[in-house]
Amino acid sequence: MRVCKNQRIHCHKVFKGIAARGKCSMGWFFGFKLHLIINEKGEILSFMFTPADVDDREPLKSMDFVKEIYGKLVADKGYISKELFQELFVDGIQLITKVKNKMKNCLMSVSDKILLRKRAVIESVNDELKNIAQLEHSRHRSFNNFIVNAVAAIAAYCFFPKKPSISIETYSDNQLTIF
Repeated sequence: MRVCKNQRIHCHKVFKGIAARGKCSMGWFFGFKLHLIINEKGEILSFMFTPADVDDREPLKSMDFVKEIYGKLVADKGYISKELFQELFVDGIQLITKVKNKMKNCLMSVSDKILLRKRAVIESVNDELKNIAQLEHSRHRSFNNFIVNAVAAIAAYCFFPKKPSISIETYSDNQLTIF
């Protein structure tokens, strides 16, 4: 979540000491990361804000973030970690990610490979939060205003009548969560 344009980072005072520079697929930005956990119906189960320079795996290490989650957790490549996988597995969560380019392939069930292809649902949820619920804008005048706007956008999303979802006939044996 970008809080100001890149040209204004050096003179931005509202989030000084709170927000940070981070990199995403779209390039460098100044702001926060929103970590979401959704289920197969597109409903938000948990969310967490971190400064943009925080490693993606840090929220999953926080037990408050994943305390009510169990089953399969489908994530992108940024969440790959052997230690994290083992920690979550002990708590009843199976972390499923694609392998990075320089990693060895590992055995994976066909249903897990299909689930990885369905991970685009989380990107659809992010898009609806940003564009329809207006989660992201660069006009915040205080940190409190930012938090109120972000929580209001997430609450508004919860009341959307139609959310991005996955047809789940074949996955009914385990609860599925997408991160």
